[in-house]
Amino acid sequence: MTLGDDFRATAEDGAESGQMQPLILERVEKDTDKTCKSKVSRRLKKFCSCTPKKAKSKLLGFVPILKWLPHYQLREWILGDIMSGLIVGILLVPQSIAYSLLASQDPIYGLYTSFFASIIYTLLGTSKHISVGIFGVLCLLVGQVVDRELALAGYLTEQTSMSGNVSGILLGGQGNSSVGMECDRSCYAITVAATVTFTAGVYQVLMGILQVGFVSVYLSDSLLSGFATGASLTILTSQFKYLLGLKIPRPQGWFTLFKTWYNIIINLGNTNICDLVTSLVCLLTLIPTKELNDRFKSKLKAPIPFELFVVIIATLASHFGHFNADYGSGVAGDIPTGFLPPKMPMWRLIPNVAVDAFSIAIVGFAITVSLSEMFAKKHGYTVDANQEMYAIGFCNILPSFFRCFTTSAALTKTLVKESTGCQTQVSGLVTSLVLLLVLLVIAPLFYSLQKCVLAVIIVVNLRGALRKFTDVPRMWRINRVDTAIWLTTMATSALVNTELGLLVGVLVSAFCVLGRTQQAQVLELGCASTREHYEDLSSYHGLRTHPGVAVFRYDAPIYYANQTLFKKSLYRCVGLDPVKEKSRRIKFNKKNKQLEEGKGVPNVKSEEKEAADKEDKAEDGATVTLMLNNKSHSLRSLVIDCSSVLFLDTAGVNALKEVRKDYGELGIKVVLAQCNAAVLDDLERGGYYDDKGPDGGENKIIFFTIADAVHHD
Repeated sequence: MTLGDDFRATAEDGAESGQMQPLILERVEKDTDKTCKSKVSRRLKKFCSCTPKKAKSKLLGFVPILKWLPHYQLREWILGDIMSGLIVGILLVPQSIAYSLLASQDPIYGLYTSFFASIIYTLLGTSKHISVGIFGVLCLLVGQVVDRELALAGYLTEQTSMSGNVSGILLGGQGNSSVGMECDRSCYAITVAATVTFTAGVYQVLMGILQVGFVSVYLSDSLLSGFATGASLTILTSQFKYLLGLKIPRPQGWFTLFKTWYNIIINLGNTNICDLVTSLVCLLTLIPTKELNDRFKSKLKAPIPFELFVVIIATLASHFGHFNADYGSGVAGDIPTGFLPPKMPMWRLIPNVAVDAFSIAIVGFAITVSLSEMFAKKHGYTVDANQEMYAIGFCNILPSFFRCFTTSAALTKTLVKESTGCQTQVSGLVTSLVLLLVLLVIAPLFYSLQKCVLAVIIVVNLRGALRKFTDVPRMWRINRVDTAIWLTTMATSALVNTELGLLVGVLVSAFCVLGRTQQAQVLELGCASTREHYEDLSSYHGLRTHPGVAVFRYDAPIYYANQTLFKKSLYRCVGLDPVKEKSRRIKFNKKNKQLEEGKGVPNVKSEEKEAADKEDKAEDGATVTLMLNNKSHSLRSLVIDCSSVLFLDTAGVNALKEVRKDYGELGIKVVLAQCNAAVLDDLERGGYYDDKGPDGGENKIIFFTIADAVHHD
């Protein structure tokens, strides 16, 4: 669209501004000759072309360690990386064993998972500080899928199959005859978990290939926080059976929180006193000591590993006190050393777990990217969201062949890693060496470790998420919409279903954004006394209006969902509904015609017309003479400031055309000002400038400032 010949507006602002020259800009013409085929061909050629420089860049981008390791500053960084790696590795040993309970797995598989994840993320990750490994929420999600598939396969429940380190046997193998008697409950459980992990990893890698790392922006901080807190309540509830030594199955479906508490209450008489006493002692030990760690973390060079001390002492007490044999206390059982040979996922299970794996993939990626970006910003470097997708995807795909379950970044261990001097991903290699030592030598020593001690470790680590409840009043004062999203997501995740909570949170967030566009109101603007700047009359003092010209702004896009609300708000703010005014005029003309026909005179006296006009105005409450700023003005022009309108759809363009047409029939000219380039394109495609208005084609005039629109004649 060219503007040179079409833009003919000159304006006069009284004695204040004299003659003003309007701002004229010429749009850059877009290349419309290029067909869709040529565009696709050009992009494919660019994507598929390979040069040595491009191949090197892609390789270094896909395996970031090749880029930063040659520049590793050994003297400055190695001590901090070794210290942080050792501390995180020591903390991961008891937590890996403990969180295996959440995923319904044997302890050895938690150690495998943390070991492989630490190595792979070191090679492929772009964050220097996050710790990738077992994360409680993902363990809970995996455990729910595993228990469901175990029940569908016909395996004995945990309540009836607990016997030493034997996890269970196959009852009938309904639908799983290929597994047969060769795979016990433990074997089938890790097979399901590995299949879920493999599928989630494939989802994440595909999202990385499709460059959809931006999906993380749809998961707001309030949504993720509410989801994590709701899941934490579910985790807390699931661990009470271990604290009390109860052998009850994990309920499936919706409202698991209520089902679990019901099962716990009706089985309280079966509480194992040994487990209960051990749980209380460990809680009374760990909670104060963890609080001391948090209180003096700025003075301590590294957090004191009280969890490891409790695990060692509890294991020795259980071993020499014969808690398992004499009191029936549940223990970790045999934890073998070394590694098992690789095993393929169970391909026929993928359709059963595909939906669950997708939600797990989204949660794992969102947590990882959120933490990596947060710490990258804090320490002044950048991370690649799509590369993080690749990294966390392969942290799931490759370990799934070695009997591991889903991993992501974990906030607690990341904070520890950062606070203990971590400089680069080399600390992840040190952590993996600590875990390797445990896997090869130390693991069998945890045979007598009570499961209630592992449950205590999980419960104590939920303190941070559960503290969010104390922040609700402050959150409410800051932003009520975000607090509503947090509460809705938390309540749905905890009380109804964990995965459903994530979906509900996303939908509520989307509806809140839509709701804000629905609640936007048209505002009347006034001009500052010292310069041509326009702001909301109701928000600032000292603004003035122009005689016969009213300026309005709408702070939202105009599209199908709010175009009716936009028109209603505009009519209400202007004080004149053109549709009602046209109806009133038609009614008046009809009544005038009836009076003429009834009296048989060619014309009605002007006094009678005036009286009838006043009567109709009183009835309909509409008048062309408007009250603006409590002063009577005759409105001749209406300027709509479109600077806050991000886009228009077909309905939005039609709404503007209707406004222009309806007011034009009343002798009021409607013009748009400060439209961005995208809105101008929408108007052009929607035919807004095609129809000639009453001013003979001046609809094509574009005003880049409100002042030009106001002073246009």
